[in-house]
Amino acid sequence: MEQLKARIEAVLFTTGKALQTSEIAEILECDVDSVEEAMLDLIMDYSSREGALEIDDENGYILQVKEEHMDIVEKLCPVDLKQATLKTLTVIALKEPIRQSYLKEIRGANAYEHVKELLDMGLIARHKDKNGRSYNIKTTPKFAEYFKLKGDAKVLAKILEVDKGIQDDDNDSE
Repeated sequence: MEQLKARIEAVLFTTGKALQTSEIAEILECDVDSVEEAMLDLIMDYSSREGALEIDDENGYILQVKEEHMDIVEKLCPVDLKQATLKTLTVIALKEPIRQSYLKEIRGANAYEHVKELLDMGLIARHKDKNGRSYNIKTTPKFAEYFKLKGDAKVLAKILEVDKGIQDDDNDSE
């Protein structure tokens, strides 16, 4: 039982998202009843100690920081990006350097708001282009740190085959 509890704990720690007992059982290649029994025991272990972590079971099981310690997490971890802002950041990362005017064509007028948010977070930088009419935008080292990336975003995109169908914009007249 202790071995299974440790393995469940490892799954919850690694995934960082709510999982059903059936998903945990599949990952660990064991039966659901054993996982349910070990999970209840693990929940009791966490609730009986004075630690900063707990297992929440509202929408599946997730290992998380207790509410009274969330102020520490908020100081140390950046806030998650909204889906639309993340999509804008993805375009920037895949096509960098990209002109802000071209980004607006791709992502719409809300791109300006997304750029401001990303600038405030330090994930992108922008500089006037040589004509002084638009900005060139690119990701910063903080972007790579935030997403735990190593290497050039275009190289990573090719490795992950994310950029299929996306043309290189170096020759575009944006």
